[in-house]
Amino acid sequence: MDKINLSKEKKAKMISSIKKYFQDERDEDLGDLASSMILDFFIKDLAAEFYNQGVCDSYKYMSDRVEELFEIQKY
Repeated sequence: MDKINLSKEKKAKMISSIKKYFQDERDEDLGDLASSMILDFFIKDLAAEFYNQGVCDSYKYMSDRVEELFEIQKY
């Protein structure tokens, strides 16, 4: 899969979300570098799984809609 490119604004927002999560859930202060490394890990090692699940979900949704087309046939 091609590399995921994020705008600076999106990446900053994601890093902020990671920092907030660690603060709220684990009571840990994470810096920008640690948060950025976690984000890079998710993108590199986990993003493909989320992407593939989205493809499967989209396929199922579209298949169900195509099947519904047969219900509107007129004889």
